[in-house]
Amino acid sequence: MKFVDWIKPGIKIKRWVMLGIMGIMLISFALIEFMNKGIYYSIYYKAFYGFLIVAGVFILYVSVTLGMKSIIVLINKGYLNVSIDSRRLSNLIYEKRLLVKGPKIVAIGGGTGLSTMLRGLKNYTSNITAIVTVADDGGGSGDLREDLGILPPGDIRNCLLALSDTEPLMEELLQYRFKDGRLKNQSFGNLFLAAMDGISCNFEEAVQKMSSVLAVTGKVIPVTLDDVVLKAKLKNGVVVEGESNIPEAAIMYESPVDRVFIEPENAKAIGETIQAIREADAVILGPGSLYTSVIPNLLVKEVGAALQKTKALKLYVSNIMTQPGETDEFSVSDHIKAIFKHTGGKVVDYTLVNVGGIDEKLKGKYFEKTSELVKIDEKELNKIGVEMIQGNFIKIKDGLVRHDSDKLAAILVETIMDKKLFYDKKKIVEYFYLSQRLKDNKVSNNEE
Repeated sequence: MKFVDWIKPGIKIKRWVMLGIMGIMLISFALIEFMNKGIYYSIYYKAFYGFLIVAGVFILYVSVTLGMKSIIVLINKGYLNVSIDSRRLSNLIYEKRLLVKGPKIVAIGGGTGLSTMLRGLKNYTSNITAIVTVADDGGGSGDLREDLGILPPGDIRNCLLALSDTEPLMEELLQYRFKDGRLKNQSFGNLFLAAMDGISCNFEEAVQKMSSVLAVTGKVIPVTLDDVVLKAKLKNGVVVEGESNIPEAAIMYESPVDRVFIEPENAKAIGETIQAIREADAVILGPGSLYTSVIPNLLVKEVGAALQKTKALKLYVSNIMTQPGETDEFSVSDHIKAIFKHTGGKVVDYTLVNVGGIDEKLKGKYFEKTSELVKIDEKELNKIGVEMIQGNFIKIKDGLVRHDSDKLAAILVETIMDKKLFYDKKKIVEYFYLSQRLKDNKVSNNEE
């Protein structure tokens, strides 16, 4: 409605506005008189001004109440155009309230694996903290890192989008890569985060601001604000510098990775990451490239130390396929042993392994790239004290083997319920909430 429409006779708004103004004037007059001259007045005058205050409050209450009723009548008659989908609104409020009750989960990693998992987990809890590697030096992220001196934004961008509540068009825009010119192969989302870094005090603040823009569920935090470089020592003694160069060097020298390390080795973790690990119900490592996405986070000493001390349930999501130059011929236990070697302690309680298969044609396609399904060796896992949880997590996307975010999230939540929340009396509400949540999701998936 325009301003002129509000002052037309018959809409029954002006009278309540005027009555409200009168109530405010009575309260103001009485308070001023009482404060200025109250000590000189007799008990009868004080009672009179007290009556005026009470009367003013009552008049104000009546004006606001009846004024709201008049506005509702105008809405019902169509004079005010207010469109609210009450069912959708109530469902949204209910949804948000339930998600707040979800378990506190810390996910550590990088690459497409981590963002895929986060897409599924956000359906069960809003208490998610994603700790993301900043060792990437390839592709568009590497170019921005070299040109602008910022931390690589690629993995962080993917995690922000995975946890965001945005329209599909917005996600498509942020994932768009320029096809020509100087910006060729550069992601708009990376440029957006780089611009946000330019108007922020540091990269952490830039990520927080972008999280607000995208209405992110939970938090996405870079593991460190230091400009770290990932290096690897191969079995033959050759030292390789740069995250993107490690797999290529291992293939070229035909020598597997012995260990990886970062420079500076005393890189500082962000305080919020350590607190999140300390307070978590569960910490999840992976999925993602073992030596270039998962382990680099653990090389930040404070993160590795916090992971060993936390009382949270510690899970490792094993990759489905081996990765050429990083995990050739690796079994599940080989992945975990590498993690233990780099952290200096047992930081995994359970590992989720895929038991689903792929067709022969796809298997042959991967075999040509010297990649195969990760071998499951339960006996070796038992020796190192890690329990195995099986499931079929395979999803074929664009001809590539990926984790199914919904199936993976469901079994992760079930594991957290059974191994952690069930034994904690303080978490019984969360346990029953998640039980119902899992049932609802299974029903909706079956209907689809």
